[in-house]
Amino acid sequence: MESIKKIASILAIAFVGAILAVFLYSKFNKQTSEVSLQGTSPVQLTSLVSPASPQAQLPDLTQAAEKSVHSVVHITTKVKAQSYGSGDNQLFDFFFGPRGYNQPRGYNQEPEYNLGAGSGVIINSDGYIVTNNHVIEDADNIEVVLNDNRKFTAKVIGRDPNTDIALVKIDAKELPFLVWGNSESLKLGEWVLAVGNPFNLTSTVTAGIVSAKSRSIGIMSGQLPLESFIQTDAAVNPGNSGGALVNASGELVGINAAIASKTGSYSGYSFAVPASIARKVVEDLKQFGEVQRALLGVEIRTVDDNLAKEKSLGKIEGVYVARVTEEGAARQSGIKEGDVIVVVNGNQVNTVAELQEQIGKYRPGDKVGISVKRSGDIKQFSVVLRNTKGDTSIVKESFSVLGAEFAAITEKDKERLKIDEGMQVINLSNGKLKEAGVKIGFIITDINKSSVSSVEDIKRVLSQSSNRKPILVEGVYPNGDWTYYVFKMEE
Repeated sequence: MESIKKIASILAIAFVGAILAVFLYSKFNKQTSEVSLQGTSPVQLTSLVSPASPQAQLPDLTQAAEKSVHSVVHITTKVKAQSYGSGDNQLFDFFFGPRGYNQPRGYNQEPEYNLGAGSGVIINSDGYIVTNNHVIEDADNIEVVLNDNRKFTAKVIGRDPNTDIALVKIDAKELPFLVWGNSESLKLGEWVLAVGNPFNLTSTVTAGIVSAKSRSIGIMSGQLPLESFIQTDAAVNPGNSGGALVNASGELVGINAAIASKTGSYSGYSFAVPASIARKVVEDLKQFGEVQRALLGVEIRTVDDNLAKEKSLGKIEGVYVARVTEEGAARQSGIKEGDVIVVVNGNQVNTVAELQEQIGKYRPGDKVGISVKRSGDIKQFSVVLRNTKGDTSIVKESFSVLGAEFAAITEKDKERLKIDEGMQVINLSNGKLKEAGVKIGFIITDINKSSVSSVEDIKRVLSQSSNRKPILVEGVYPNGDWTYYVFKMEE
């Protein structure tokens, strides 16, 4: 009997334990399910975040890349060691084209020269190539390597430190080229490709978006700097300078020029000269040998909150005219100090860079429509832009007014005359040299105490000289007679 009671007790305890276990299991399992459903279920999360088509939002850039790589070239330069780093060119010193390292003897390169590297873009089938000024500045030799590995020696057609654009040419035909696109139609967030030769890695393509437009970063080296960069996050590094920025259609919308970096390598932002500026500069260099810079004749400031309050301008918009020059285009048309420029030829402007970009598209003598806000009213003006001299004429290239053709001297002449370098006058027409008394055969060794050994040297020295100061030309005739000539570029 007692054993039966023990068995019954054990069964009762087991039964109660089983019921308790079932109860606790059900409760625990319910809580676990609730936690899982609240945020850790991979099925729920995947169904919430997966796009219907993962590729639907990304453009196809393959055709643009294929078109671009064949039209972008690798540029290498040879620069005299003594001229490397001369002048105050921040682009040269801090951004692309690492052309300043000395080669050891035995490298099959003269020790007195430095090498440089960059990129360029073929813009027509006849061999015209646009690049950055800082890529070819002071170069004594420019070599262009095409995507198919053909090599050419390039000659400089012209360059512009104010925009960091240069134009060179190679003797070739039927080349692949990029067509100019409309940089002004670019939108923030639009996909673009950067094509170039970073670190001498040829035909490199990177992609990114337009991060900002009309960006001014204060790095140009010219006397009248014009900055209105396209900012992108496409990876760009030393050697990309002068390469192409293209849109998804494969059109050339910019020339890569600079990066924002503390290390000299890509850190997230790169900058390109917009096609609206680069194309105009290229056309000027090709047609005139010099950029025809149009000026409005104003000192300007971007309207911000402080200026708007200080001048009681009301709405924060436009570009404030702080001063108008006496004989400038703005004053002649009726624009006054205190006006706020809001539109140029139908394009809204809200920063100094935006206004400069719009005016930079035109030449002296061109007429532009400008809308200004004055005392709350909008007034319209038709402005005839002027050049740096204050008139509407086309400015001639300083080199062309010499009226001469030049050729390099032979090693035999160098040895016989005991000179290291020089350029010989082989033809004369009406110009400054003929007026000064220079005869055919004269070998120019120095201009304004700067030695010259190429046509580009002559152009460089003249471009750095004031038109109002005398030009000193020194040299020797083939018979050994040393002499000098002095003249002014302007009378």
